[in-house]
Amino acid sequence: QVQLVESGGGQVQPGASLKLSCTPLGRTFSIQYMAWFRQAPGKEREFVSAITSNGQNTFYADSVKGRFTISRDNAENTVDLQMNGLKPEDTATYYCAADLSPYYSRNRKSYDYWGQGTQVTVSS
Repeated sequence: QVQLVESGGGQVQPGASLKLSCTPLGRTFSIQYMAWFRQAPGKEREFVSAITSNGQNTFYADSVKGRFTISRDNAENTVDLQMNGLKPEDTATYYCAADLSPYYSRNRKSYDYWGQGTQVTVSS
């Protein structure tokens, strides 16, 4: 079993920055990919970014490329999502996810474990 604990989030103005962190607990050695998804009210959960277990490969949705950065902090045992240049359309609940499959996917159905979600609101 794997548990994912998220932190960060909040309410900021357009153009501001936020950092989300996800701490995986339990059988973390089985995780192949870690990812962030987001879900806005009335919309489906969508892929934001992913990173391989060794941190060498990263992936981004076109909507966040160049603004968001995913990384692994081995000292803190976290997977972080640094979000810069936030826009109102980034407003959503953000979820950390873990995939045990060795095959990269942007499909939420591929991910085996999920965090509880953290709210990000971008508003003036």
